[in-house]
Amino acid sequence: MASSFVTSLNGGLALYVHIPFCARRCSYCAFNTYAGLGHLIPAYVDALCREITWVGRAAGRKLRLDTLYFGGGTPSLLSVEHLARILQAIRAVFDLRDSAEITLEANPRGLDAAYLAAIRGLGVTRLSLGAQSAHAGELALLGRRHDWADVAMAVRAARLVGFRNVNIDLIYGLPGQTLASWRESLAQAVALAPEHLSLYSLGIEAGTPLYRRIAAGKLAELDDDLAADMYEYATGYLAEAGFEQYEISNWARPGYACQHNLQYWRRLPYLGVGAGGYGFVEPVRYGTVDRPAEYVRLLADSLIDYLSPEQCNQQFPLSPAVDPAKVETVTPRQARAETVILGLRLVKEGVSRCDFERRFGLRLDECYGIELAGLAARGLVQCLDDRIVLTAQARLIANLVFREFV
Repeated sequence: MASSFVTSLNGGLALYVHIPFCARRCSYCAFNTYAGLGHLIPAYVDALCREITWVGRAAGRKLRLDTLYFGGGTPSLLSVEHLARILQAIRAVFDLRDSAEITLEANPRGLDAAYLAAIRGLGVTRLSLGAQSAHAGELALLGRRHDWADVAMAVRAARLVGFRNVNIDLIYGLPGQTLASWRESLAQAVALAPEHLSLYSLGIEAGTPLYRRIAAGKLAELDDDLAADMYEYATGYLAEAGFEQYEISNWARPGYACQHNLQYWRRLPYLGVGAGGYGFVEPVRYGTVDRPAEYVRLLADSLIDYLSPEQCNQQFPLSPAVDPAKVETVTPRQARAETVILGLRLVKEGVSRCDFERRFGLRLDECYGIELAGLAARGLVQCLDDRIVLTAQARLIANLVFREFV
């Protein structure tokens, strides 16, 4: 299995490293994150380094990494020493280029210049701050443990130690949020001069504290029309501020689009490690077990360290921590649909007819001519030379467009 997969990996790869620990779980969070498990971090780092070593050795050669992303959870909870160990393990078995984009997600509170200088020295090039709002009441609603002063201090400290690529996350469509408060959050974020902004519409997931409060009538239902107004305002405001919208929820200064996430949207291969990490190497999509303790247990056998590449590579890209229930062989039909859906998220790049035919040996119109014609007639997609892109109005209802290809 491994040899055919590895042979197909001629270009650069992306590596996602999941850090599932949080100091406190946010009220809206449905990600694979856990509060109160800080005591597991040392054992988790041991297991993570072992999984990285397994996957890297299983490939049989040093695969090139163009991007590396520490996501979570709260990766900034890891000490400098722990991050150094993880990066050392990665560099030992992968070709992590000097030019690689290396992102670390961070909670703004407690990020001081000493920590940021240390991780910058380790090679981290991009800092992603979960700011979410400039308003104390909205942050409290979301269960965030920082204030806007923490965000501003983190950005200043990052600049002081040499970070030249900073992202700020914001959330809109909150219960009780007004257009005026959203405008202020945007203005405060832009005033910090980040290179990148990610703006997410609040999603209410079953089982979260926010879901329970809304279901119990303690909070107002989300106002979709108001959320649409917030999105449209952001689109115009950020264009005037010099940001380019390159994806439905992402804006960047020229040259600062997130290369790691582009790997996902272009449906290119990526590896995932850590509890709850996901990876994709055509045609296999996979995920590891969710719970950190189970993850540590599966990687606790030191014999793993002594397996030969031949013994490992029968399973590449799967490691001993992969959950069999999360392993899927993507069919050609699924692959074609995913390529269109993910590509349409890139609002300017869109879906290339030539690239589609190169990948699948079929013309885009052969597969989706009827769907594309119908969407074009409704003003939801348009053709730009070789590319199919969403129209501006379709970005607000993108999921309705995507359903046409499922």
